[in-house]
Amino acid sequence: AMARTAGAASGSDGHQVNEGHQHHTTPGFDAETGAYTLAPLPYAPAALEPHIDAQTMRVHHGRHHAGYVRGLNTALAKLQEIRTGGGDPSTVEHWSRELSFNAGGHINHALFWTGMAPAGNGGGGEPDGPLRAAIDRDFGAFEQFTAHFKAASAAVEGSGWGWLVYEPLGGRLMVTQMHSQQMGLFASCVPLLGVDVWEHAYYLRYQNKRSDYITAFMNVINWPEIARRFAAATA
Repeated sequence: AMARTAGAASGSDGHQVNEGHQHHTTPGFDAETGAYTLAPLPYAPAALEPHIDAQTMRVHHGRHHAGYVRGLNTALAKLQEIRTGGGDPSTVEHWSRELSFNAGGHINHALFWTGMAPAGNGGGGEPDGPLRAAIDRDFGAFEQFTAHFKAASAAVEGSGWGWLVYEPLGGRLMVTQMHSQQMGLFASCVPLLGVDVWEHAYYLRYQNKRSDYITAFMNVINWPEIARRFAAATA
């Protein structure tokens, strides 16, 4: 559910930038090596200003997201060692937790970056088409969805995420909370739109004003990408 991006290279300020198509085209995973990777941001770090500042974007992507990628690859390697007899079987619970946490961190952030776009250039506004019709049906109106999404996201206790998800059994949209990087979403739900409410996502600019950050986030939602995810989930 991630938009296609090009291969990664380091820019002069240390963040990754797009630099043409490389041998692997799946963002966040290298099929040749079997390793998860840090895909480049689909825009410059300052592109979401003034709503999300460039320094936060650089640290969030280049340090925090990168850490989840490293943790995911490490957990997979440790579990493989256990399976092949080279690791300590008593640590399988620990590495399983590490796998869940870091896989969540990686996938959540991959969806987060591509779920945003610069305000007025793909970001902000309101959805239309089938996604808008589903929002109106399941939440009553777009304004009611917005109020629900903002309130649920702001109310996450500690670190976590707010999500708009598609539930295929009932064929309906729901707003849910996620705690940490993986706890709270139920099996089969398809994440469509997520806002990161870990403090590292907003503290440099907004300090403890999480609600102000979430309000600003609404101005950079990439609704065409969210609509694409919804269409794929309901196909």
